[in-house]
Amino acid sequence: MASSASKPVVVVIPARLNSTRLPRKMLLRETGKTLVQHTYEGAAASRCASQVIVATDCDEIADEVRAFGGNAQMTSVDCASGTDRVAEVAQTLPEAEIFVNVQGDEPEIAGEAVDACVSALRSDPDAVMSTLASPIRERDVLTASSCVKVICDAAGRAIYFSRGMLPFARKWDDQLLERDPPVYLQHMGIYAFRRDFLLRFPALPKSPWEQIESLEQLRALHAGFKIAVQIVDTLSVGIDTPEEYQQFVRRTQEQTGNTSIAA
Repeated sequence: MASSASKPVVVVIPARLNSTRLPRKMLLRETGKTLVQHTYEGAAASRCASQVIVATDCDEIADEVRAFGGNAQMTSVDCASGTDRVAEVAQTLPEAEIFVNVQGDEPEIAGEAVDACVSALRSDPDAVMSTLASPIRERDVLTASSCVKVICDAAGRAIYFSRGMLPFARKWDDQLLERDPPVYLQHMGIYAFRRDFLLRFPALPKSPWEQIESLEQLRALHAGFKIAVQIVDTLSVGIDTPEEYQQFVRRTQEQTGNTSIAA
């Protein structure tokens, strides 16, 4: 992790203990490290971030982060979303230029992803935030409601995000999944915000789109703000279920060659 030549970039990882489908997932450690430590170390590999902070309202998570040498900041229990936690941290760091929201349950996040997201925002002065997307090459991924799709305009800015097939193919052809540039893009849950907009974001009214799709980023689009989208080859996937966590454990075993770390 190295400082940027310009104003600081801060990565904030909002992390809460409660999870409906995977209880206490931030503190699962079948790989030998907690999920939050994996995410922290991946984000800390960024070349442009000056610091990484875990924002939480849970003493147990904060203690774990500090135990592995990380930086944790307590935030209000009243925060309605992870973005609200990031904004609360931003209020205490007026010197920072950009804040990157990395989901705490994305243990395979790479430092390069953080850098790409920041670069996309810095390259588009009209955008107030940026995010990443990756080509979709499999039909079952495309049709899954858990896979958030995004379509962009010619300038590489988001037009809309949806859990449905976007764009919808009136007549399906498997070759649509093979086109280059890609027709279908899967959104990755990482955002870079300009500080001023981040502080405004929680106060923006929830849009009808956001309420229907349950996608917070639609609030910004509905209000007329621009979101820059950078396409990357590698997709970081969040961990939401026990099955997804076990798949992550197996991938970690394969990478390390250590099959004894799983329970």
